Amino acid sequence: MEDNKIQLEKLRQKAQKCTNCILCQTRNKVVFSDGCETAPVMFIGEAPGQNEDNTGIPFIGRAGQLFRKYLFETGYGNNDFYIANTVKCRPPKNRKPAPKEKESCRHFLDEQIKLINPKIIVLVGSCALESFIKDKKLTITKARGKIFEIDNKKFIPIFHPSYLLRYHSILEGSPRYYFKKDLEMIKEMVT
Repeated sequence: MEDNKIQLEKLRQKAQKCTNCILCQTRNKVVFSDGCETAPVMFIGEAPGQNEDNTGIPFIGRAGQLFRKYLFETGYGNNDFYIANTVKCRPPKNRKPAPKEKESCRHFLDEQIKLINPKIIVLVGSCALESFIKDKKLTITKARGKIFEIDNKKFIPIFHPSYLLRYHSILEGSPRYYFKKDLEMIKEMVT
């Protein structure tokens, strides 16, 4: 049996050629993933932004830099996480991916989850939350930090780091406070 690294590389190559939705027409680069293929924690974000589309690496723009800063501050190492998005191509003007676009890309994400087999899947923001938790009344504010079990997998929603860019306070009760607390809780669950 092929190891995860080889299978993920084959999947990445398939994604590079994907034309399943209109996002392929405007993408610069497919943004497949970043991180360790044996990581205990998998983060799933919304979609690539402009910086990600230019480099092919998820979460490297302003919000991504803040996200990674918090990861490392809370004790995550490079082998502790794997990052992907609900879609692999940037939606025009950084709009939210349409349900049909997420559906067209879902098989890539499902295969990534299967191959990584993380202990915890972290849903970064409301778009990722909506992709896995089918409760229309559930907002990211109500869901963040809670554990949802689906198909024997643990899912934990957290705020999207782009939301944190609007709130600079780190005082108790602030979005950044909860973001850091959620990352710490997740880290404790896998160590």
